[in-house]
Amino acid sequence: MGVTRKLLRLLYQPYRLLVLIPMSVLATCFFVALGVVIIFLFNDRVAHRTTGVWWSRFISYITPIRVKVIGRENIRNDRSYMVIANHQSQYDILVLYGWLGINIKWVMKSELRKVPVFGYAGEKGGNIYVDRSSPEALRSTLEGARSKIVGGTSIIMLPEGTRSRTGELGEFKNGAFVIARELNLPILPVTITGTRRILPPGGWDVFPGTAVMTILPPIEIDGYGEDRLNELKVRARGTILAELAAQGEGKRES
Repeated sequence: MGVTRKLLRLLYQPYRLLVLIPMSVLATCFFVALGVVIIFLFNDRVAHRTTGVWWSRFISYITPIRVKVIGRENIRNDRSYMVIANHQSQYDILVLYGWLGINIKWVMKSELRKVPVFGYAGEKGGNIYVDRSSPEALRSTLEGARSKIVGGTSIIMLPEGTRSRTGELGEFKNGAFVIARELNLPILPVTITGTRRILPPGGWDVFPGTAVMTILPPIEIDGYGEDRLNELKVRARGTILAELAAQGEGKRES
C-alpha cells in the first residue's frame, strides 16, 4: 500500500467510525421497517424496487463507492433467472440489490427466519427459506419458490456459500443448480470485482472505491438432467472464473 493511500485511509477513519457505521446501522433498521410497511400497503415487488434499492444505494453513497455495470443487455425483464455471483465482500450484497435492476428473491437458510425483525422482514419480502431437514421439507420449499418466480422475478444465490478469504474463487455448492433445474430457470452468471478492496472479509475496515458488476450471458439448462448437475456447475463456475481472470481478479492475493 502506497504512502498516499495509507494517509488517506488514516484520514478516513474518523468518518468511518463516527458517521458511516452508525448511519449504516440506522439506515438498515429504518429501511427494513419501511419495507415491511410497503409490503403491507402494496406488495414485496414494490418494496424491493423502493426500500431494497434505496437501502443499498444509500449505504453505497455515504461510503462512498462508485458502481459500474456491464452487460445489462444480457437480462430480459420478462424472464426469471437463477442469478449466481462470486462473493468477496459484504458490499457484494449492496451492489446486487442496488444495481442489478431486476426483482430478486434471496435463498436463505431456514435458521435465519428466527432472527428477530430481519427474519420476519425477509419472509414478508418473499425471500425463500430453505428447509433441508428432510427431502419432503426441501420439496415443499421448492414448490413454494415456484409460485414466487412470476413476472420476471428471479432467485439469487452466492454458490461459494461464504466470502472468499483469499481472493480466489471458491468451489461452488450444488444448491443453486439443483433449484435451477427443479424450477427450470436459466443460470445468469454475474461477476463483482473491486468490493474486496472496499471491504475485505473479517472486519469493518471500509474504504471508498469502485465496484464493477458484469452480467454475463445466461446459461440455458435444457439437457442438464440430474446426471449432468456437476457439468452444469463446472460450466457456470468456469464462466465466472474466466471473466474474473479477464479483469485480473479471482486469484490469490499476495
